[in-house]
Amino acid sequence: MAVNPVKVIYHGHAAVSIESDGHNIVIDPFFSGNPAARISADAIDPDFILISHGHGDHVGDAIDIAKRTNALVIANFEIVNWLAQQGVERTHPLHIGGGNTFPFGYCKMTIAHHGSSLPDGAYGGNPGGFLLRLNSGKTIYFAGDTALTYDMKFLADENVDLAILPIGDNFTMGQDDAIKAVQLIRPAVVLPIHYNT
Repeated sequence: MAVNPVKVIYHGHAAVSIESDGHNIVIDPFFSGNPAARISADAIDPDFILISHGHGDHVGDAIDIAKRTNALVIANFEIVNWLAQQGVERTHPLHIGGGNTFPFGYCKMTIAHHGSSLPDGAYGGNPGGFLLRLNSGKTIYFAGDTALTYDMKFLADENVDLAILPIGDNFTMGQDDAIKAVQLIRPAVVLPIHYNT
């Protein structure tokens, strides 16, 4: 079976873009105020926006990008309700353990151990990560902001091609715990995020 290429771009902090099978996805689109971002939010043109949890450095520029591009925003129920109150028209709620098929492939929301208040202090529901089974044939795990959790062992059965893991410590797991996460997940490639910002 031929596998189509997937392009992943790390924009600093936890912002990641994925291009796969003609679809553009951005996860946790924090550009404005992100000291590591080399492009502005205006340069992002996604079809889909995934938000792992409600903190401002992950919701980031989602509202402006979604309104400008009409991208479908995928996040937990509380976040998509809050986004609708901010004027975002296209959303799809998921919750931990649930998934759905989208034009780019299948997206399942995974456990993350963290907090999730929204920028205005509203309750942001449970934080999460995302397991993406792309139409291109690749599987990507975006952990979101999380501590090490033994639940990651279940991901070993998913044949993860790319694991995107936080390593910054303080607010997420640090490097030592991220190494343990890699040993549990056994991905082909690892992209470290959420550090040096």
